[in-house]
Parts: sequence; structure tokens; C-alpha cells
Amino acid sequence: MHCDRELLRNVPLFALLDDDEAAVLASQVEVKQFVARERIYKIGDEGGRGYILVSGKVRVATVDQDNQEVVIDEPAQGEFFGFASMLDGTLHKSYAIALEESVCIEVDRKDITVLLVQKPHAGMDMLTVLGKQFHSSQELIRIRAARNPNEIIEEKTTIGDHIADGVARFGGSWKFIITFAVVLVVYTGMNVTLGRSAWDPYPFILLNLFLSMLAAIQAPVIMMSQNRQDVKDRIRSEADYRVNVKAEVEIAELHEKLDRLSGEMRLHVQSLAGKIETRAG
Repeated sequence: MHCDRELLRNVPLFALLDDDEAAVLASQVEVKQFVARERIYKIGDEGGRGYILVSGKVRVATVDQDNQEVVIDEPAQGEFFGFASMLDGTLHKSYAIALEESVCIEVDRKDITVLLVQKPHAGMDMLTVLGKQFHSSQELIRIRAARNPNEIIEEKTTIGDHIADGVARFGGSWKFIITFAVVLVVYTGMNVTLGRSAWDPYPFILLNLFLSMLAAIQAPVIMMSQNRQDVKDRIRSEADYRVNVKAEVEIAELHEKLDRLSGEMRLHVQSLAGKIETRAG
């Protein structure tokens, strides 16, 4: 189904196109409808086509080294997806699936070529929009963090872990040291003062028994807390790594889109200039 010109004008990427440029592109692209759970494209499919979401909901994801799904994007209305493979003609490295009944504009690589041949200035309009998106993505990457690692840690924390953390936190505090010192002073002072009638006279055998039992219990609990801290550090490190990788991938893809579109625009402008010179000659 062919696309309406006004529908294209509502897409941010083509918002700067004039009526003639929008009419040329509208005559080339097609409107596609997808039912819920229908796969729009999968990993390894041939590139050359990108999509713009008109209505509905779409998820773009890939699979990591652990065969876990990693959601890359859930484009909003008017946003595009799959354009990296469309611009450079490579195989798709992700897959897109319609989460509900969705309508998309399918843009072929040849559609952009026809537009640039007939309307070279349209390339600058699209580059302007892509440049704004590039800066917006950079700002988003700068201020946006991945999922809070503290939330992940909290989900994996059991009741026993909470107890171990609490015991280790209290055992390593000044509150515990001062309280423990006061108890020892009062205990030994009372037994020394009572003399022969003391319940635990010097050398305080009963106190030594209690201290040994406390040390025997406290030591493994503290080790459990240390192991928990190692797990927390590992989760935070993995979260930082994912953020860095995601930022690097997104910036590289945007650079690639801009470079491809800029290169094609220059080629078509040069070709058009050559044709004009030939006719003028």
C-alpha cells in the first residue's frame, strides 16, 4: 500500500522535506501492516530496508553471547528502526517484532536513492535531522544509566543475606566496639568486686567461653558478608560494562548512518552536477 505524503511529513526524519520532496518519497515507499507477534525482520536477513513506526508497538532486540535477549529499542511513533542495515546494505544484526497490531512505513535503499537523484537538497534535510538525533543520543547516553545495579542486587538478596549484612555492618561499627567494651568492663569489674562470691571469678572462664562462641559464630557471618560484597562489586562492574558497550554501539551506528547518507548525497550531487555540465556543454 502506497504512503500518503502527509503521513511522511509527520515523521521527524522527513519533517524538513518540502511538498515536492515528500511527494517523490511517498511515491516510492510502502505502508506495511503487521499483526501482533509477527516478526518484521530477523537476525541475518538481508538489509536494504528500514522501517518507520506509524502506529502500534515494536520491539527491536538481539541475542548476546549467553543467548539472552537484549532489548535495543522500542521505537515511539514516528521513529525509525533497521536503518543501519538499510543504509549500508549489510545483514540485520538484530530482529524486530510487532508487540501488537502495528503499521510501519517500509523504506527501501532504492527509495532514498531515487529521492536524492531527483531532489539532492533532500539529503541535507535528512542529514540535519539525523545530526540532531545524533546529538540527542549523545546527551541521552551521557546522562542515562542502565538499570540500577542496586535494584538487581536487591532482587537477588535473600533473608539470610540481609541478616549477614546486618551482622557484619553492626560488628564493624563503633557502636558495637563501644558497647562490647562497656559490657566487658562491667562484667569483669563486677566479678572482681564480688570476689569469692562472684559467679565467674578470675580468670573469667565463663566469659572466655562466651567470647569463643561469639567469635565462632561471627567469623563465618562476616565471611558471608564479604562474599556478598564481592557479588555486588561484580554486578556493578557488569552494569558499567554494559553501559559502555551500549554507548559505543549506539554512537558507532549513528556515525555510520551519517557517513553513509553523506557519502551517497555527495555522489548523487556530483552525478547531477556532471549531467548539468554535459547538457550545458
